[in-house]
Amino acid sequence: MKIHRGLNNLPQIKDAVLTIGSFDGVHKGHRRILSEITKLARRTGGESVLMTFHPHPRQVIYPGDSELRLLNTLEEKIDLLADTGIDHLVIVPFTFEFSRMQPEEYVEKILVDNFHPKYIVIGYDHRFGLNRSGDVQFLRELGKIYDFKVEEIEQQEVEDLVVSSTKIRNAVANKEIIKANQLLGYNYRLTGKVIRGLRLGKRLGYPTANLAIEDKNKLVLPSGVYAVRIEIDNSGYKGMLYIGTRPTLDEENGMSIEINIFDYNRDIYGEKLKLEVLAYIRGDQKFEDLDELKKQIRDDERVIRRLFNRLDDDNEDLLFCAMVILNYNGLEHLKAYLPGIIKQSTENTKVIVADNASTDDSVNWIHTNHPGIEVIELDQNYGFAGGYNNALKKVNAKYYVLINSDLKPSDNFPELLLNTLENNSDVAAVQPKVLSLKSPDHFEYAGAAGGYMDSLGYPLCRGRLLETVEKDQGQYDDDREIFWATGAALAIRSKLFHKIGGFDPWYFAHQEEIDLCWRLKRAGYTIRVEPQAIVYHLGGGTLDYLSERKTFLNFKNSLANILKNVPFVKALILLVARVLLDGVAALYFLSKGQNNHIVAVLKAHLSFYSALGYLWKLKRRNNIRIRDVRCGPSRVHTGRYHGSIVWDYYIRGIRAFKDL
Repeated sequence: MKIHRGLNNLPQIKDAVLTIGSFDGVHKGHRRILSEITKLARRTGGESVLMTFHPHPRQVIYPGDSELRLLNTLEEKIDLLADTGIDHLVIVPFTFEFSRMQPEEYVEKILVDNFHPKYIVIGYDHRFGLNRSGDVQFLRELGKIYDFKVEEIEQQEVEDLVVSSTKIRNAVANKEIIKANQLLGYNYRLTGKVIRGLRLGKRLGYPTANLAIEDKNKLVLPSGVYAVRIEIDNSGYKGMLYIGTRPTLDEENGMSIEINIFDYNRDIYGEKLKLEVLAYIRGDQKFEDLDELKKQIRDDERVIRRLFNRLDDDNEDLLFCAMVILNYNGLEHLKAYLPGIIKQSTENTKVIVADNASTDDSVNWIHTNHPGIEVIELDQNYGFAGGYNNALKKVNAKYYVLINSDLKPSDNFPELLLNTLENNSDVAAVQPKVLSLKSPDHFEYAGAAGGYMDSLGYPLCRGRLLETVEKDQGQYDDDREIFWATGAALAIRSKLFHKIGGFDPWYFAHQEEIDLCWRLKRAGYTIRVEPQAIVYHLGGGTLDYLSERKTFLNFKNSLANILKNVPFVKALILLVARVLLDGVAALYFLSKGQNNHIVAVLKAHLSFYSALGYLWKLKRRNNIRIRDVRCGPSRVHTGRYHGSIVWDYYIRGIRAFKDL
């Protein structure tokens, strides 16, 4: 990221994709905008640009307003923006004269003359010019004159709360640190220099570093004790933060900010510290004497160390990401596609092959030709669901990327998926756009551009309805929340995969990823598609799409999805409807002379009915798991098609998702 202070001497920026704003907090809503400009720039061959202001406009327009407190100092904002992938950060001095510019003058003299933008990307509530009189519609009209396009980003929500800097400031002011961190997408930060204090902490056995916050407009936390991480000279430490007036001393010493750094005793006076605030522990209070104060500090330390132990247990990850390929007798696929997948590996992203007791020469071939690749050898063929469950128990990584063996990835595909997970704590899983290896200009059956669910529990995809796949013409190139993500190329948080119960091994193969995503959405998590990440899938490499075995698994597992994930009364109604519709499907197979598929549908129902006891017990167990990992209200109403895909496809003749 190149930093430019002021509009003078700007370099020639190629096809600028520009966004503008104060970006105080660099929170999830801001990151969604920055993600959009980087993707647009990458897609168009241009450069991404953020023009921000310093000081904050309110400080100039309302100089007497002493209540404004900012989430970031300028230095903190720059550090946060450096991680977003933008090409240029332009910091414009905000002056009173600047604030008096009319909207059209502002666009012409500031935006057009300096950046010649190809795109301008703004948030849903962006205003500009004198009295904030310019809006998105006005900007679009000016775009026709000055030859730029305008993209508006919708509101971003976390647990049904629209993300905004004001909401985050209120959360910090109310000591709701966990909520503030969720909205920010990172831990709230404090930065300051260590100064001399009263040395009381050392007398109590808890030496502290006294911190001076240099920016008077920085929002400092309310009085109390907090759990913090501390960065000193690029090294990380744990500790506890005290903010308050030290009432036990009965002295007029003003507000004090003190940090006790665990297991650390070096003199750091004059050094700059960066703090990440993880949790609020207790309020400031007055004690009878210093012995009582010391006892309380000891209790605070125990509480905070236990908190860090829990966090460390949750993050004992040997790897950042494991790309895991499940293989069964797929030697020819490994020869064709494993080298391309290995090219996507990095120092933090490792390729692992989980072998489902293959009887061909797969394992020996990997050891001979790719000796650096780890192979997990399972003792039998557990199928797709059970195979991954058993293998992933042995893989310790923060993220899993599950990859079919018959898949060719585009460059940076895992990085794009992982960025979505890293920047959005509410996203549990994400898939790429899946195109056909045989016909690269068409979507591929297994997932296409993201899975949806119709009102009767039948799955469909953007780009694939039942038997028909569409040509990819960029019609589904928007990243969005979906209902389910394909198991052919699935990036998922490892902790959630295990805590939610993984795949259901009873499924063996097919639709186990739909069941998994359904449970995650019930727990309040989102499932997304990132269409800028692309994979080319051969499809049918393990089981042909037209085989009766696949028909059996799809019909059987689809019924189980309904029973396990829909409330009982509604599930009963849906299952009765499915009996009728599956009977119609059998008649359809009969009309095509596919008698084996009729038998497969019948066997699917018999298998489902015989497993009702198991599935009911699993439903109750899953309800407990979902309760334990819940992060917010259920998301099952997003990614739904509220009609019937069977009716629309066979009766109305609809063949494209965009026509539904």
